[in-house]
Amino acid sequence: MDVVVLFFLLGVAARLAGSDLRLPEALYEALSIYLLLAIGIKGGVELAGQPLATVGPQALAVVALGVLLPLVAFPVLRTVGRFNRYDAGALAAHYGSVSVVTFAVAVTFLAGRDLEYEPYFPVFVVLMEAPAIVVGIVLARAGEPGRRVAWGALAHEVLLGKSIVLLLGGLAIGWIAGPTGIVPVKALFSDLFKGVLAIFLLEMGLVAGGRAAEIRRYGAFLVAFGVAMPVVAAAIGIAFAAVMDLSAGGTLLLATLAASASYIAAPAALRIALPEANPGLSIAASLGVTFPFNITVGIPLYHRMAAWAGVPGGG
Repeated sequence: MDVVVLFFLLGVAARLAGSDLRLPEALYEALSIYLLLAIGIKGGVELAGQPLATVGPQALAVVALGVLLPLVAFPVLRTVGRFNRYDAGALAAHYGSVSVVTFAVAVTFLAGRDLEYEPYFPVFVVLMEAPAIVVGIVLARAGEPGRRVAWGALAHEVLLGKSIVLLLGGLAIGWIAGPTGIVPVKALFSDLFKGVLAIFLLEMGLVAGGRAAEIRRYGAFLVAFGVAMPVVAAAIGIAFAAVMDLSAGGTLLLATLAASASYIAAPAALRIALPEANPGLSIAASLGVTFPFNITVGIPLYHRMAAWAGVPGGG
């Protein structure tokens, strides 16, 4: 288990035990801004040396993966979970979109095992944020008479939301500066990354521990879905990685992105587009069930799954 995961478990244990441990809201915001920028900058630096002919087709495949995942989740939520179409659409959107923090934990997992991956992967993180949100909204609104989505406001929220702006901004900075220009800030955005991630995960543990009551209220299906859907999505991600001819590290990262669930971009967008959906339901599942599962059990499991699929260098 990576040391950063232990910080998350400390936060969960502290909250469940009733501790008064809290991180200031301003610190949480600062840490999230740092992580998003750092991931974007690293990807931008590496993207500067990559040919478009290589990245372009893979980028299209990643967008297709983002479209497919909510289409897999929605019918299960409607038929087995018996959720109304608004809640099913919102949950499907969350589970098709991605968690940047889960991606960051997977990167540290690879670093601890000296496994290489395609350096332009932060581009894929950006590309997978939005498609699932749009698909989830369309699924929820399909067949609904006389109701229109405010697509302009939605596009503004999705494309100009904090996570997208910081990731794209970091990519642009890294791409323009290149390996030489980024040297003056390398110590901040590279060397300190894992320590900052550890403190952020402490806060995430506190938040996840606080969702325990909501998880109990929504029932066993939500827990089962929050565990099973990531595993199914990871298997789909591994299949896509094989078609894209990704490395062993890239296969794990794509599986992890597919398995992750958004708890930043998706809630903000769906607040506008699907006000009928229960936001507590999606947050409880994505942050209270799937996020802890992924960073403690899921990422090592997906590493093993890659090996079972015959990926060289898998677990």
